[in-house]
Amino acid sequence: MLKALNDIPFRFPIMMCLLLGLAPYTPEPHIWEKLKMLAAGDLTRPIDIFDFVLHGAPWAVLLAKIVAYVITPKGETEG
Repeated sequence: MLKALNDIPFRFPIMMCLLLGLAPYTPEPHIWEKLKMLAAGDLTRPIDIFDFVLHGAPWAVLLAKIVAYVITPKGETEG
């Protein structure tokens, strides 16, 4: 699993976070709206849960990529 995450260049999860993770940009990013709904306990409708997963997935991949990068010994990233 760590090798798979380390094989993904950082630019792809970052681009996905900027494009899908924050879309639509106005009036506020969807992920921010869904996080506020989650904190308020209003994230109950299936479409809202789907939106949360869809717009949150790039952020989860980026976070997993950062963790994998940090915990992988530097000599193991090649090959």
